[in-house]
Amino acid sequence: MSIHLFEGHASPRASRRGFLGATGTLSAVAVAMLAGNEALAQGMSNDPAKDVSILNVALGLEHEAINAYQLGAGSGLLQKPVLDVAVLFQSHHKAHRDALIATIQKMGGKPVAEASMQTYADSLKAATLKSQADVLNLAARLELGATNAYLGVIPAFENRDLAKVAGRLAADETMHYTALISALGRPLPGNALSFGG
Repeated sequence: MSIHLFEGHASPRASRRGFLGATGTLSAVAVAMLAGNEALAQGMSNDPAKDVSILNVALGLEHEAINAYQLGAGSGLLQKPVLDVAVLFQSHHKAHRDALIATIQKMGGKPVAEASMQTYADSLKAATLKSQADVLNLAARLELGATNAYLGVIPAFENRDLAKVAGRLAADETMHYTALISALGRPLPGNALSFGG
Protein backbone atom coordinates (compact mmCIF):
# COMPACT_ATOMS: atom_id res chain seq x y z
CA MET A 1 0.00 0.00 0.00
CA SER A 2 1.27 3.48 -0.83
CA ILE A 3 0.02 6.99 -0.24
CA HIS A 4 0.42 10.03 -2.45
CA LEU A 5 2.41 12.65 -0.64
CA PHE A 6 5.15 14.52 -2.50
CA GLU A 7 8.23 14.02 -4.61
CA GLY A 8 11.39 15.75 -5.56
CA HIS A 9 14.70 16.21 -3.84
CA ALA A 10 15.32 17.57 -0.40
CA SER A 11 16.19 21.21 -0.67
CA PRO A 12 16.00 24.17 1.66
CA ARG A 13 14.42 26.02 -1.25
CA ALA A 14 11.52 23.56 -1.35
CA SER A 15 8.44 25.22 0.05
CA ARG A 16 5.76 23.69 2.21
CA ARG A 17 3.28 24.96 -0.39
CA GLY A 18 5.12 22.86 -2.97
CA PHE A 19 4.86 19.95 -0.57
CA LEU A 20 1.08 20.20 -1.00
CA GLY A 21 1.02 20.55 -4.75
CA ALA A 22 3.51 17.87 -5.80
CA THR A 23 2.84 14.15 -5.84
CA GLY A 24 4.81 11.06 -5.00
CA THR A 25 4.36 7.98 -2.89
CA LEU A 26 5.32 7.07 0.63
CA SER A 27 4.71 3.53 1.76
CA ALA A 28 2.61 2.66 4.77
CA VAL A 29 5.63 1.02 6.38
CA ALA A 30 7.50 4.33 6.29
CA VAL A 31 4.58 6.16 7.88
CA ALA A 32 4.27 3.45 10.55
CA MET A 33 7.98 3.77 11.35
CA LEU A 34 7.71 7.55 11.38
CA ALA A 35 4.99 7.16 13.99
CA GLY A 36 7.34 4.99 16.04
CA ASN A 37 5.18 1.90 15.51
CA GLU A 38 7.57 -0.69 14.14
CA ALA A 39 5.16 -3.50 15.07
CA LEU A 40 2.59 -2.01 12.69
CA ALA A 41 5.26 -1.86 9.98
CA GLN A 42 5.92 -5.61 10.17
CA GLY A 43 4.62 -7.52 7.17
CA MET A 44 3.93 -4.45 5.02
CA SER A 45 5.51 -4.15 1.60
CA ASN A 46 8.13 -1.47 1.28
CA ASP A 47 10.36 0.37 -1.20
CA PRO A 48 13.07 1.67 1.17
CA ALA A 49 15.04 3.74 -1.34
CA LYS A 50 11.93 5.54 -2.57
CA ASP A 51 10.63 6.05 0.96
CA VAL A 52 13.99 7.43 2.13
CA SER A 53 14.04 9.87 -0.78
CA ILE A 54 10.53 11.09 0.00
CA LEU A 55 11.15 11.25 3.75
CA ASN A 56 14.23 13.36 3.00
CA VAL A 57 12.00 15.85 1.16
CA ALA A 58 9.84 16.06 4.28
CA LEU A 59 12.98 16.44 6.40
CA GLY A 60 14.19 19.26 4.16
CA LEU A 61 10.86 21.00 4.69
CA GLU A 62 11.08 20.54 8.47
CA HIS A 63 14.59 22.06 8.37
CA GLU A 64 13.05 24.99 6.48
CA ALA A 65 10.25 25.42 9.03
CA ILE A 66 12.67 25.29 11.98
CA ASN A 67 14.86 27.91 10.37
CA ALA A 68 11.91 30.09 9.38
CA TYR A 69 10.92 30.25 13.04
CA GLN A 70 14.55 30.91 13.98
CA LEU A 71 14.71 33.79 11.53
CA GLY A 72 11.50 35.19 12.99
CA ALA A 73 12.65 34.75 16.58
CA GLY A 74 16.04 36.31 15.87
CA SER A 75 14.65 39.21 13.85
CA GLY A 76 13.72 41.29 16.87
CA LEU A 77 10.32 41.83 15.23
CA LEU A 78 8.32 39.45 17.44
CA GLN A 79 6.92 40.73 20.71
CA LYS A 80 6.07 38.62 23.73
CA PRO A 81 3.91 36.47 23.91
CA VAL A 82 4.09 35.96 20.11
CA LEU A 83 7.79 35.18 20.40
CA ASP A 84 7.04 32.47 22.98
CA VAL A 85 4.48 30.89 20.67
CA ALA A 86 6.93 30.92 17.74
CA VAL A 87 9.53 29.14 19.88
CA LEU A 88 6.92 26.56 20.93
CA PHE A 89 5.93 25.89 17.32
CA GLN A 90 9.60 25.60 16.37
CA SER A 91 9.95 22.91 19.05
CA HIS A 92 7.11 20.95 17.42
CA HIS A 93 8.93 21.08 14.08
CA LYS A 94 12.12 19.93 15.78
CA ALA A 95 10.22 16.90 17.11
CA HIS A 96 8.95 16.18 13.57
CA ARG A 97 12.54 16.54 12.29
CA ASP A 98 13.88 14.15 14.90
CA ALA A 99 11.21 11.55 14.06
CA LEU A 100 12.03 11.83 10.36
CA ILE A 101 15.77 11.46 10.97
CA ALA A 102 15.21 8.38 13.14
CA THR A 103 12.92 6.83 10.53
CA ILE A 104 15.32 7.50 7.66
CA GLN A 105 18.15 5.93 9.64
CA LYS A 106 16.05 2.87 10.59
CA MET A 107 15.34 2.40 6.89
CA GLY A 108 19.06 2.43 6.13
CA GLY A 109 19.13 5.89 4.59
CA LYS A 110 21.15 9.02 5.15
CA PRO A 111 19.17 12.05 6.39
CA VAL A 112 19.53 15.18 4.29
CA ALA A 113 21.68 17.80 6.00
CA GLU A 114 20.39 21.14 7.17
CA ALA A 115 21.55 24.06 5.03
CA SER A 116 23.11 27.25 6.35
CA MET A 117 20.95 29.89 7.96
CA GLN A 118 21.87 32.24 5.09
CA THR A 119 20.50 29.75 2.56
CA TYR A 120 17.16 29.69 4.39
CA ALA A 121 17.17 33.47 4.79
CA ASP A 122 17.63 33.88 1.04
CA SER A 123 15.04 31.22 0.15
CA LEU A 124 12.42 32.66 2.48
CA LYS A 125 13.25 36.26 1.50
CA ALA A 126 13.99 37.15 5.11
CA ALA A 127 15.22 40.60 4.06
CA THR A 128 11.62 41.49 3.17
CA LEU A 129 10.41 40.83 6.73
CA LYS A 130 9.93 44.30 8.21
CA SER A 131 7.29 43.73 10.89
CA GLN A 132 5.81 41.16 13.23
CA ALA A 133 2.92 40.80 10.76
CA ASP A 134 5.35 39.94 7.94
CA VAL A 135 6.90 37.15 10.05
CA LEU A 136 3.51 35.79 11.08
CA ASN A 137 2.19 35.86 7.51
CA LEU A 138 5.19 33.85 6.30
CA ALA A 139 4.73 31.29 9.08
CA ALA A 140 0.98 31.05 8.45
CA ARG A 141 1.55 30.33 4.74
CA LEU A 142 4.03 27.56 5.58
CA GLU A 143 1.73 26.02 8.20
CA LEU A 144 -1.34 26.10 5.94
CA GLY A 145 0.55 24.22 3.24
CA ALA A 146 1.58 21.56 5.74
CA THR A 147 -1.96 21.26 7.10
CA ASN A 148 -3.43 20.63 3.68
CA ALA A 149 -0.69 18.18 2.72
CA TYR A 150 -1.19 15.98 5.77
CA LEU A 151 -4.97 16.07 5.41
CA GLY A 152 -4.62 15.16 1.75
CA VAL A 153 -2.98 11.81 2.49
CA ILE A 154 -5.50 10.54 5.07
CA PRO A 155 -8.04 9.10 2.58
CA ALA A 156 -5.37 6.93 0.97
CA PHE A 157 -4.89 4.84 4.12
CA GLU A 158 -6.68 1.55 4.57
CA ASN A 159 -5.10 1.18 7.99
CA ARG A 160 -6.78 3.43 10.54
CA ASP A 161 -3.63 3.65 12.68
CA LEU A 162 -1.74 5.21 9.76
CA ALA A 163 -4.59 7.61 9.06
CA LYS A 164 -4.45 8.60 12.73
CA VAL A 165 -0.74 9.48 12.45
CA ALA A 166 -1.41 11.75 9.47
CA GLY A 167 -4.39 13.26 11.30
CA ARG A 168 -2.30 14.04 14.36
CA LEU A 169 0.36 15.74 12.23
CA ALA A 170 -2.37 17.74 10.46
CA ALA A 171 -3.79 18.73 13.86
CA ASP A 172 -0.40 20.15 14.92
CA GLU A 173 -0.14 22.18 11.72
CA THR A 174 -3.77 23.37 11.93
CA MET A 175 -3.21 24.53 15.50
CA HIS A 176 -0.15 26.46 14.38
CA TYR A 177 -2.02 28.06 11.47
CA THR A 178 -5.05 29.14 13.48
CA ALA A 179 -2.91 30.58 16.29
CA LEU A 180 -0.87 32.53 13.75
CA ILE A 181 -3.85 34.04 11.95
CA SER A 182 -5.40 34.91 15.31
CA ALA A 183 -2.21 36.72 16.28
CA LEU A 184 -2.48 38.61 13.00
CA GLY A 185 -6.02 39.65 13.88
CA ARG A 186 -7.39 37.81 10.87
CA PRO A 187 -10.71 36.02 11.24
CA LEU A 188 -10.85 32.28 11.50
CA PRO A 189 -11.91 30.58 8.26
CA GLY A 190 -15.58 31.43 7.74
CA ASN A 191 -16.55 28.28 5.88
CA ALA A 192 -16.88 24.77 7.17
CA LEU A 193 -14.44 22.23 5.70
CA SER A 194 -11.85 24.95 5.09
CA PHE A 195 -8.79 22.70 5.26
CA GLY A 196 -7.58 19.86 3.07
CA GLY A 197 -9.44 20.92 -0.05
